[in-house]
Amino acid sequence: MNELSVTRFIDAPPARVWDILVNRMNEWWCPKPWRAEVVEHDRKPGGRSAMVMYGPNGEEMPQEGIFLAWEEGRMFAVTDAVTSDLQPSGPFMIGIWEVEPEGDGTRYTARARHWSDETRAQHEAMGFIQGWEAAAAQLAALCEAG
Repeated sequence: MNELSVTRFIDAPPARVWDILVNRMNEWWCPKPWRAEVVEHDRKPGGRSAMVMYGPNGEEMPQEGIFLAWEEGRMFAVTDAVTSDLQPSGPFMIGIWEVEPEGDGTRYTARARHWSDETRAQHEAMGFIQGWEAAAAQLAALCEAG
């Protein structure tokens, strides 16, 4: 399987982690100094998933796709292979974000599944591990704050 993933224990209850995960993406989604803005999230299979990531030097990286799955309180999955008006797009990955109870806290896992070895290697070379671990740390900090 052409998957990359990061996982982290977050010292907060799953309901809190889920709430911040899905409702405060603008605050944790991109490793700083980048930032993200949700354009639209129609939280259901087939619903639009649109964001723009902004870099410190004026970079803009739009992300357009659809939700493949939405299990409230547990997981969601998106892909960039199809847009919300059912147009094929240049597929890069399927992203899957999950939260599960673990002891007194939550196990957060984020996965990126790719269509080929080449796109997985490309994503890895782009700094997947460092970037997605930094985003997970930002999420954890928000969840664990008073």
